[in-house]
Amino acid sequence: MSEQAPHPMTPQDCLVALMVAISASDENIRTAELVKIQSAVNMLPIFAEFDIDRINTISQTVFDLFEQEDGLDALFGLIRDNLPERLFETAYALACDVAAADGSLAETELRLLEEIRYELNIDRLHAAAIERGARARHMV
Repeated sequence: MSEQAPHPMTPQDCLVALMVAISASDENIRTAELVKIQSAVNMLPIFAEFDIDRINTISQTVFDLFEQEDGLDALFGLIRDNLPERLFETAYALACDVAAADGSLAETELRLLEEIRYELNIDRLHAAAIERGARARHMV
């Protein structure tokens, strides 16, 4: 029997993975997006016990998955398996904030946000409110 990690991803790992995924979705990770991820991890109560050194490991996992044909499906499988439903809207809000951080949304980011809404079963009205808040926070 092979050794496996006791728990592949914590809920916080899942949140970071989605933020990294939305940033990497347009194949151009911008400084503003990285700063937004770092800021979220440093400031939000959900990350109080999170080991910030895990960001690199989680990022590499996301990049590795994106190189695979069904990598996005695998990523969403990990998210669904390890992220409690009560954090689904939090995950979507964080993804929206990272997507909006650089002041523009690429088509690939919009498609991934749509996929996140679908995979996490985010109510359309709730999603619109989350998106509106992200837009308001990132207006220049």
